[in-house]
Amino acid sequence: MCTRSLDKKAEPDDKKSGRTEPFQAALLRHDMKLVRNRTHTLQVNVGLRCNQICKHCHLNAGPGRTENMGKEIVNQVISYAERSRFDTIDITGGAPELNPHITDLIKGISHKAPRIMFRSNLSALNDGTRDFLMDLLKSVKAVIVASFPSLNEAQTASQRGEGIFGASVDALRKLNALGYGQSGTGLELNLVSNPTGAFLPASQSQTEKRFRQVLKKKWGIVFNQFFSFANVPLGRFHKWLIKSGNYDAYLKKLADAFNPCAVESVMCRTLMSVSWDGFLYDCDFNLARGLDMGGRPAHISQMAGPPQEGIAIVTADHCYTCTAGAGFT
Repeated sequence: MCTRSLDKKAEPDDKKSGRTEPFQAALLRHDMKLVRNRTHTLQVNVGLRCNQICKHCHLNAGPGRTENMGKEIVNQVISYAERSRFDTIDITGGAPELNPHITDLIKGISHKAPRIMFRSNLSALNDGTRDFLMDLLKSVKAVIVASFPSLNEAQTASQRGEGIFGASVDALRKLNALGYGQSGTGLELNLVSNPTGAFLPASQSQTEKRFRQVLKKKWGIVFNQFFSFANVPLGRFHKWLIKSGNYDAYLKKLADAFNPCAVESVMCRTLMSVSWDGFLYDCDFNLARGLDMGGRPAHISQMAGPPQEGIAIVTADHCYTCTAGAGFT
């Protein structure tokens, strides 16, 4: 349990002037360092191709993106997982369903870690051609982390596109029918929601309660865990913030909500991210920003095992997202 005082020290000059204090300065003001602990999770970003063009996407993913992990890098990821023995391997994108080698990757890592996670926007999984992928995920007991931004169809359409809400609801019902989210099956289905604008998420406990009630009542849908995260001011969301004149105010909201206790459990302490071309980052957000792990390019083929403990994590002001309020773990 975090016992660090939440009372801030003397206000910095940036705060007095109305400017946002740099993230690294906030750490120093609280006598904190962000360094790597034991790395137990390998996150694999298989590419930026996606069937959606979400307004909040930190990667600028979309149908026009061509960055996709090729077979050679897939094999290198599998080999790296074999020699590193992570507790969790977390597959993400883009829409990972759209990578042509995704089944090879899932099969290749299925016995390399006790826990396999698969991040889905649901509509790509439920496009009428990928029932085989649902079956494969079930066979390896992969945890499905599904993005489901809103219970409101109009809000979802505004953020993700027309027809996405219905496809997502239908996908959740299919996953429930396979046993996902159902008690006693060991098939874990978790939902993630993000705000639709330049504001922080509401109380996670209250939002989760509402999602459980509405999804069960309207569509008979059940799930295991629920996470409500703030949007990261990178990529397409960063462009929207700048264009709408909301960037400075949004970053200030994140900085004002800085929670020293959240720093102790941020995911970059125990996770490393590998991009579609095999290069390494402290997290998917640093990948989006192009901030190499350790401050210089390193490739998965050059790694003998997990990164060493105690290595400094590369930070920038977008890191305020993961330390605001309850944090982003």
